[in-house]
Amino acid sequence: MPAPTTTPIGVVLARTAKTAGRAFDHALAAAGGSQPVWQILISLKTRPVANQRELADAVGIQGATLTHHLNSMETTGLVTRRRDPANRRVHLVTLTPDGEQLFLRLASAAIAHDERMRKGLTDAEITQLADLLHRLTANVTDNPDTP
Repeated sequence: MPAPTTTPIGVVLARTAKTAGRAFDHALAAAGGSQPVWQILISLKTRPVANQRELADAVGIQGATLTHHLNSMETTGLVTRRRDPANRRVHLVTLTPDGEQLFLRLASAAIAHDERMRKGLTDAEITQLADLLHRLTANVTDNPDTP
């Protein structure tokens, strides 16, 4: 089999995703947060009171992992948890004023990171890139058995 003449697109995509993810981690850390904390905060901003199961589903993590993050966030005063009066087995999570402030700092960092990622790209190129990424996703999820 001859050697490829170009780097496989999956390798380029994986390297790009890793580099972009690290840069985003760094931007959030500089603002006092992390990706898991950002995901939890943004989820709570769109649903101001959520039970832990709904929050885990929204963030896309396991309940035990969410509990670990919420324990830390509660200790640092970013969220509160209380039992749902309608179902005492369920905990409701809400942002505190400190959580709101961190959300604003992380939102600014996320916006700045997005602007940095878009630097030098036109709106048309951004639209095309998003379309291409969606198509790549469809290629690997719609027909997983197709070579």
